[in-house]
Amino acid sequence: MIGTLPAGFWIRGVALLIDVAVFYVVHVSLRFVAGRIWGPAVESEAGILPAVSLFTVLFTVLYTSVLHALTGQTLGKLATGVRVVNVDGSPLTFGTALLRYLGYFLSFLPFGLGFVVAGLRKDKRALHDLLAGTRAERLVPARLGTSARTVDPLPPRY
Repeated sequence: MIGTLPAGFWIRGVALLIDVAVFYVVHVSLRFVAGRIWGPAVESEAGILPAVSLFTVLFTVLYTSVLHALTGQTLGKLATGVRVVNVDGSPLTFGTALLRYLGYFLSFLPFGLGFVVAGLRKDKRALHDLLAGTRAERLVPARLGTSARTVDPLPPRY
């Protein structure tokens, strides 16, 4: 197995911010669609805004879990060159990706300390990675005519 360079705390934070922006756009879009369908009174309807929030949460579950299971990357991770794999380097299953997503909520408690763990550990694994048996790795941009690959953290000595 080729050694890989773990994705650090800050690059993962940028990826998360990009994904949160996607979630926000989806939420605003769902509110807009609800307003177009049910009219301006949608803001005062007691059941509509919770339904929009529920669909936004459902979107975040599927977006995160399906993309991690299919490609190992969300849009934020794709933009930052980060990929999530199992500890052994194999791709995630949907179940593992879903467990990792659920682990995000534990990472947020208290005060996001589960994410801070990634900044303190040598392997850069956050609490949700430890729970799901995953790791985030950096990808090197591909050279012309080759595909993206992981980085060997220790270059050969001559």
